[in-house]
Amino acid sequence: MLSTIEETLSWIHDLLPHGIKPGTTRMEWMLQQLDHPERKLRTIHVAGTNGKGSTVSFLKHIYQKAGYTIGTFTSPYLTHFNERIAVNGEWISDEDLIKAANIVYPLVKELEDSDMGTPTEFEVVTMLSFVYFAKIKRCDLVIYEVGLGGRLDSTNVITPLVSIITSIGMDHMAQLGDTIQSIASEKAGIIKSGVPVITAVEQAPALEVIRQKAKEKQAKLYEFGKEIKIDTGEFSEDFQAFDCHTVFHHHDNLKIGLIGAHQLRNAACALMAVDVLNMYFAVWVDEADILAGLEDTVWPGRFEAVSQTPKIVLDGAHNPEGSEALASAMNRYYKGKDVTTIFASLADKNNDAMTRNIAGISSKMVFTTFDFPRAALPDDLYSLCDHTNKESNENWKEAIDQARAQTSKDGVILITGSLYFISEARQYLLKSEKPLS
Repeated sequence: MLSTIEETLSWIHDLLPHGIKPGTTRMEWMLQQLDHPERKLRTIHVAGTNGKGSTVSFLKHIYQKAGYTIGTFTSPYLTHFNERIAVNGEWISDEDLIKAANIVYPLVKELEDSDMGTPTEFEVVTMLSFVYFAKIKRCDLVIYEVGLGGRLDSTNVITPLVSIITSIGMDHMAQLGDTIQSIASEKAGIIKSGVPVITAVEQAPALEVIRQKAKEKQAKLYEFGKEIKIDTGEFSEDFQAFDCHTVFHHHDNLKIGLIGAHQLRNAACALMAVDVLNMYFAVWVDEADILAGLEDTVWPGRFEAVSQTPKIVLDGAHNPEGSEALASAMNRYYKGKDVTTIFASLADKNNDAMTRNIAGISSKMVFTTFDFPRAALPDDLYSLCDHTNKESNENWKEAIDQARAQTSKDGVILITGSLYFISEARQYLLKSEKPLS
């Protein structure tokens, strides 16, 4: 059995850390052995190419402000493994992680010798969350973020109170398909019979797939732009004001600290979910708690300013749609500023489109890499970009330090390209000997 956190994490990470075995057969078997802990939970299920994490965070802060005990399951982690499984924002402790792991460990050993085969790391982590939320902690509501796709994701063993599909974009195409319709079909796989579904998907072909799946499952569909509408108000580098009108309620004079038009859509999806749970499941939230929860919402690594002089912005945009939203936000808030972008990505991403999107708002592009198995080489990224002012640097820490030294107090440093890279850069900047101002 497992006795230390080091031993536990080593065991988890050794389980095919980047392997993908589509299907929920192993999950369903393990859950059956534990008398289905997932059925003891009231859940919200969130899928989407971009916006999942922010939507989860909006919901968590709203319900926590209202006094509920809220579990969250998210990925990937930004600084510590434990943050993936949390209750009211407090990460699972090492002791509880070991306790949950020792419940799941015998099942994994049994599967290793079966025709089903060894579970993946993500399957095991998902199982740990079910054990933790149902057997160790008691939650009023648990919000599950899909890991990849939806239909075959290991989280897709729950029957939630409501499902949310935030957006559809061209990412993870090797696993989900190379058309917007095929990707939408995978995401729509989380739609369950009779379970309300909310979406802010924009593209007509993708939206039609979701509509058809909802109709097939007799699931009431709430669409952004139809049943959910927003009116935007004033904005600054620190907040966005807006009103949100759903078919159930008018929410006025709202304010969020997450920046970018896409975050308004994510917040609107969260509000629609709150209204659905209010209306059909008696999960009550006062308007004052909604306002306060939205305003308190933070989501590290998403258009996050970690320094003011010079301004350093971190954003985990890692696909064309995400980088396009990032470029739009940069144009909105930092137009005319001298922007140095430090970019590192994974080799299997659409780096051509991403660099093209980001180059348009950058005065200078610096390409670098980081310690990760699938990290792209700086020279390969450099060759993709036709920006007239560009550099390649193998050492990302050096690239950041040079940018800080060379950027004026009115300039902006943007660090983006991969959530894994952002995780490392964020830790480095927050621990930097040179104080962030």
